[in-house]
Amino acid sequence: MTDRALMRHIGMDQKVEAARDGDQVAFAQLVEPLRHELQVHCYRMLGSVEDAEDAVQETLVRAWSRLDSYAGRAPLRAWLYGIATHACLDALRRRKARAWPVDLAGPADPHRYELASVDVPWLQPYPDRLLDVGAAAGEEPEAVVTARETIELAFLAAIQRLPARQRAVLILRDTLDWSVADTAAALGVSRAAVNSALQRAHATLSEHLPAQRDRWRPESTASERRALAKLISAWESADPAALVALLREDATLIMPPGTVWFAGRRDIGAFLADHVFGEMGSGWRLLPTAANRQPAFGLYWREPDADAFDAFAIGVLTVDGDSLAEIALFHQPELFAAFALPPALPSQS
Repeated sequence: MTDRALMRHIGMDQKVEAARDGDQVAFAQLVEPLRHELQVHCYRMLGSVEDAEDAVQETLVRAWSRLDSYAGRAPLRAWLYGIATHACLDALRRRKARAWPVDLAGPADPHRYELASVDVPWLQPYPDRLLDVGAAAGEEPEAVVTARETIELAFLAAIQRLPARQRAVLILRDTLDWSVADTAAALGVSRAAVNSALQRAHATLSEHLPAQRDRWRPESTASERRALAKLISAWESADPAALVALLREDATLIMPPGTVWFAGRRDIGAFLADHVFGEMGSGWRLLPTAANRQPAFGLYWREPDADAFDAFAIGVLTVDGDSLAEIALFHQPELFAAFALPPALPSQS
């Protein structure tokens, strides 16, 4: 252990002792640097920004009340992750897992469908600005915390299909790279149970994730920026043909909180031409953003003769090379606040 690491370790021990004696400032100094990554962990477990925030709050309440049980044999981070995981498991016992439209219905006919919200808990996107909070504050969380391949919407949608405990094991073992022993200790189960749960989780994921994720998930952020810029230009120009030209032949358009989704360039094009730019018109504005380490946009719509463009949906793109493999449109204006996007844009003449 280096001198610097030794001093940090001594300082941590002193803060733990002070917190045990009731010093809330010392406790805050211990846990606040970890709040960001705990929220990301809870988001993976729960699939919702709001639920993740609630779970982190519950984690810190439990940690404060149980600080006497922290013996210091394991890092404080691991101890807090264990508490957070149990808080998430408790939350999942009270409600269903977050849903994804393709799990609830088959693709819709673009000429015969009914757009309606469905009252089920839906998987939500996670703003990149929250993923980057720790780095902006000078914190240095483990790189695996926000690794792209384990924060993408496809991965999040896939693990929502897992039973809660299998999901917890998968995240701790594969995403955070915990040992079998540490995972078993955190969850209060045997090592054999951990290995069995992980094996079953892998079998389920193999059915729902692309076989070649490196090809499906390109590394080039330049390609993603170009795709997003082209989509914004085409959408604001109310040009469905230009939008369709960006799509992969087998692309999908998914629209939570409803079960209606469209598969294939032809059907997506028909929906865009008839409904988005036909029935709803050309009153669209878009602002670029990012979610789940993917290009995204805030979509605004202005009703005829209205004075402003109102928040309509958050769109998240899956880019394959120079084509769009998926557009996920979250028609949930309440999400705009988490993305720090304005609730409305002024009308421009």
